[in-house]
Amino acid sequence: MIVSYVIIVLVAIVLAYAIGMYNALVRLRQRVREAWSDIDVQLKRRYDLIPNLVETVKGYAKHESQVFENVTKARAAALSGGGTAHERAEKENMLTGALKSIFAVAEAYPELKANTNFIELQRELSDTENKIQAARRFYNGNVMDINTRIEQFPSNVIANLFSFAKEEFFDLDEVPAQREPVKVSF
Repeated sequence: MIVSYVIIVLVAIVLAYAIGMYNALVRLRQRVREAWSDIDVQLKRRYDLIPNLVETVKGYAKHESQVFENVTKARAAALSGGGTAHERAEKENMLTGALKSIFAVAEAYPELKANTNFIELQRELSDTENKIQAARRFYNGNVMDINTRIEQFPSNVIANLFSFAKEEFFDLDEVPAQREPVKVSF
């Protein structure tokens, strides 16, 4: 009789522990999704600023059409979204490189650098880049938490049982082209 109560209590404790682990994994997965949403909001903000920046620079540097085409193509690719975090990071790196070329062109036009509209757009873009970096760090921290929980025993048993998958980090610095200096030719 006492043995059966002990068994029932032990089963209840194990079941409660398993439910707690499952709920913790769900909570971590939701945090990752929320963090990705934060990144997405900031990326969209950046995409919205880019056409204004291009138009402002175009007014001063009409003969730099290749730079503008590159930025437009990179923006379109990044806007298409989709794919894994790694694929999104590659697209964002292409866009960042294209934006660097716009700022390199701006260096050749002192009157553009003094333009208040350009200065404001540059400030907004810089602020947005900082917010993207903060959102990326938050996302990657949450990814690390869920990936660790998925790999650690005994939560890995629950994770495997309910098909929790490891998440990908959103790393903007992993593409070698990002580390190369911007090449400007006139």
